[in-house]
Amino acid sequence: MSEQDNVLVRVENLKMYFPITQGIVFQHHIGDIKAVDGLTFNIYRGETLGLVGESGCGKSTTGRAILQLYRPTAGDVYFENERLTTLKGERLRRMRRRMQMIFQDPYASLNPRMTVGSIVGEPLEVHNLLTPKKRRQRVQELLEIVGLNPYFVNRYPHEFSGGQRQRIGVARALAVQPDFIVCDEPISALDVSIQAQIINLLEELQAEFKLTYLFIAHDLSVVRHISDRVAVMYLGKIVELTDRATLYSNPLHPYTQALLSAVPIPDPAVEDRRKRIILQGDVPSPANPPLGCNFSTRCPYAREECKMVEPEFRDVGGNHWVACHLKSD
Repeated sequence: MSEQDNVLVRVENLKMYFPITQGIVFQHHIGDIKAVDGLTFNIYRGETLGLVGESGCGKSTTGRAILQLYRPTAGDVYFENERLTTLKGERLRRMRRRMQMIFQDPYASLNPRMTVGSIVGEPLEVHNLLTPKKRRQRVQELLEIVGLNPYFVNRYPHEFSGGQRQRIGVARALAVQPDFIVCDEPISALDVSIQAQIINLLEELQAEFKLTYLFIAHDLSVVRHISDRVAVMYLGKIVELTDRATLYSNPLHPYTQALLSAVPIPDPAVEDRRKRIILQGDVPSPANPPLGCNFSTRCPYAREECKMVEPEFRDVGGNHWVACHLKSD
């Protein structure tokens, strides 16, 4: 299979702007929050693409825009050869069977008025799959797959711990047998011991059902463990994208270098020799990003070109993509 045939999701110049309005009765459009500002990347079949960056950089918005939960302001998203950004109504609903999402907060993403059986079985009902009797059997089977007692179907979400609730969320995502799942920080609200269990569960399910993940997180250690490739986001843009081994051994973008310098290493000798990169200043507002490179206001190596000209996101060799003027010399 060629590399092009192996692409499951293709994102081209994706933009997601949220309008800023002024006025109570007559509202005027005075600007935009540029949450996602021109992303281009591929997700290959069977891989896990990690998407990392600090809070507010646009990671979750990217995941939702890919699934068309937010309709993008501009750009295109292709699932195989289907252009999702032009689909509406029934055609889009049918495509949703192949794309699902695991949400960040297991306490907010489950309806407290619905039983576990109803929550996990709802996708089957929406897509009119199976008879009621077989639907119930499928729900019990799904609960067993994610490590829960199949007889919990009549219980309510408040009767479960955070880790168990997230397993219910995983079961719901698996119900319609999708090919692609967006994992939107699925472990950030959980205890560390439970995080490892959920990560192991996701890896086992990926191997068993040949799933493809977009794994959104801000914990670089977790991303290193689960991802095949890693994309680093800053202020609505991807600044670096490569395989995990290259990213952690040879980060090229100054922002990636600063992020990795903050990850603790459990070896006192190595930790003492490392130099921590402390970034100055705050992240600019996505309503008014800097001219040129978004990172130029905090980059320790910024020069005049960086403040005036936006760097091209390009392959510097070995499928290692970076958006930095310093790496184009």
